[in-house]
Amino acid sequence: MSPERQSMTVSVLNEQGLHARPAAVLAREAQRFPCDVRIAQNGDNVDAKSILDILTLAAGYGANLDIVATGPQADEAVAHLARLFQKRFR
Repeated sequence: MSPERQSMTVSVLNEQGLHARPAAVLAREAQRFPCDVRIAQNGDNVDAKSILDILTLAAGYGANLDIVATGPQADEAVAHLARLFQKRFR
């Protein structure tokens, strides 16, 4: 049986991009789930549970990112994190 895998493409809607505050929120929320959660952009793939990793993407306004989760609660993790992007981390 292969591990559960879910993914979704989201857009950065914050005018300042994915800067420190939303990166911290994203990492904190990703840590709530037992699955592996990654954020991918243009071939770069980083740990969504690490603020520093997220910041290395330098994702600006309008950037498209793929949220990819593998393991237990992957579907819940992707849906929850996608909502953060939709709500502009508010």
